[in-house]
Amino acid sequence: MTAKPTTIVVGGGLGGLWATLRLVEAGFGVQLFSLFEVKRSHSACAQGGINAVLDTKGQRDSVWQHIVDTIKGGAYLADQPPIKTMCEEAPGLIQTFERMGVTFSRTPEGLLDLRLFGGVRNKRTVFAGSSTGQQLLYGVDEQVRRYEEAGLVHKREWWEMLSLVLDSEGRCRGVTALDLRGGGVQAFPAEAVVLATGGIGLIYGRSTNSSNSTGAAAARAYQQGAAFMNGEFIQYHPTAMIGDDKKRLMSEASRGEGARIWTPRQPGDARPPRSIPEDERFYFLEEWYPAYGNTVPRDVASRAIWKAVKHLGLGVRGEDRVYLDLTHLPREFVRLRLGSILEIYESFTGRDPCEEPMEIFPAPHYSMGGLWIDWEKDEVSGGMRHGSPRNHQTSIPGLFACGECDGGYHGANRLGANSLLSASFSGRVAGEAAAAYLQGLGRTARPDASAHLDGEQRRQEEINRRILAGDGGENPFALHRELGELMTDKVGVERDNRELDQAIAGLADLKERFGRVSLDEKGAWTNASLPYARQVYDMMVLAEVIAVSARQRDECRGSHHKPAFEMEIPEGKFPGDPEWEDYLARWKENNERWLRTTVARHTPAGPAIEYTPVDTSVLSPETPRDYR
Repeated sequence: MTAKPTTIVVGGGLGGLWATLRLVEAGFGVQLFSLFEVKRSHSACAQGGINAVLDTKGQRDSVWQHIVDTIKGGAYLADQPPIKTMCEEAPGLIQTFERMGVTFSRTPEGLLDLRLFGGVRNKRTVFAGSSTGQQLLYGVDEQVRRYEEAGLVHKREWWEMLSLVLDSEGRCRGVTALDLRGGGVQAFPAEAVVLATGGIGLIYGRSTNSSNSTGAAAARAYQQGAAFMNGEFIQYHPTAMIGDDKKRLMSEASRGEGARIWTPRQPGDARPPRSIPEDERFYFLEEWYPAYGNTVPRDVASRAIWKAVKHLGLGVRGEDRVYLDLTHLPREFVRLRLGSILEIYESFTGRDPCEEPMEIFPAPHYSMGGLWIDWEKDEVSGGMRHGSPRNHQTSIPGLFACGECDGGYHGANRLGANSLLSASFSGRVAGEAAAAYLQGLGRTARPDASAHLDGEQRRQEEINRRILAGDGGENPFALHRELGELMTDKVGVERDNRELDQAIAGLADLKERFGRVSLDEKGAWTNASLPYARQVYDMMVLAEVIAVSARQRDECRGSHHKPAFEMEIPEGKFPGDPEWEDYLARWKENNERWLRTTVARHTPAGPAIEYTPVDTSVLSPETPRDYR
């Protein structure tokens, strides 16, 4: 007989905290690793809300409509049974958050308030002012702290995962991690590991993500054999505040509350925005998509802004920016509902959004792709079967993934306010699945993994020594800047195969130059440049997955847009019109070829790409996305 299996969760955001809760509730102790205090995790930056069908507005919303909106919003590219279960369980999840003490915004009658978000017709988004992610994160962390106090959770904050530890059978048996305060490398055994390490926005340099959203942990798992799915689908958020250091999110909640996007009709018009008459303003989203207006999905809105600025030359003052206008709304209302984002904008620009329209432009925001995850279907409900050890398990046995670092729920485009939902739901499911996996192992003796742990620790220490000893003159900070510029210029909102080829060649050059990297500080103790340099290389690896996957997918779907392969909906034509029916036939023919999940596997020569079928058993892809 052996001791009860140990578990590790990497990442202290909503996904990681929910996974930790479920593992502890199943009787397993957890070591929780985080790059910093868990309350600083990027989940806290989510502003607008979390989706769940509560219908407190009496709009006759339904769970089925939430399922349909999510599937179609993702251009049918996500497996549908997990989406079905997620949407069905969303209302109960909100009730759980309430019982944890999360203070959601309410109506004067005391009902949970709802706001409108992109890609839907009904108000479905539950919110806590404009700091919803922070409130949810704090609520779950308080529950984890109870178990921490009881000795069942050991938080290892300020530790960075460097690699997985795999045994001779390819099973995950732990991780190696770097002490970011001391600089030492240590191996930690575990029979199951859950990765909940968030997004990859720093691959693009300036993004809406925090400075720690590098994707390095996912990249390291990928390089050790975990498959990566749908890497080409990178969401640009349409309304980001422009900054020299980074892009700052101006929440979609602003548009849900009535903000309007516009630009002067006259190119180069330099007049103050409030002096421009209404008839000289171009509310292009409202004109091009009258049914949804300013609340079209993010991929649609970002491309529309790109078209207005890049193709029509209508950027504000001739620059890459348009207006996000709240000035027509009552000040008290705006301050109450959107106070946090107004404070951010005022802090960095010195301008009051209640008096002057905000200037915004699309910015890299979210990765729909991520580590490939398995799931088991419930043949009775048509959803995902609860308690299956297959759920959220990666292609490496014993390794699970949840939150933004998995690619399971959003297909080609994520709907706003589904991120907090999927992070919480997937963390809960991953924790339950990891517990089921561990219960399946039982208390039977397992092969000793100490040699693998020691060997992997030595390997990571050698990598660190090699980087510290490097003297080739390449600066990791400069390499990262070039990486961000390359990805932004060549793998952005619109894509072209010639430019993608240039991106792939550029990435190969950057990886080659990284071999000559040198750091100014040569000591290992508290050397922040060392983990940063390692992250830069891992970002290059995932950037290659994104670029190669994008190069091979010759179509337009969701956030992946190649104008050369675009099939535009016939203007002014609708179902029943011959032109529409012809378009529908071509759209279905394209799905025969491209309605497939992209799966990348690491090889020494770069990503090897294959395609797998998408489960469309819940909603057959019979009607294209149409937000006109």
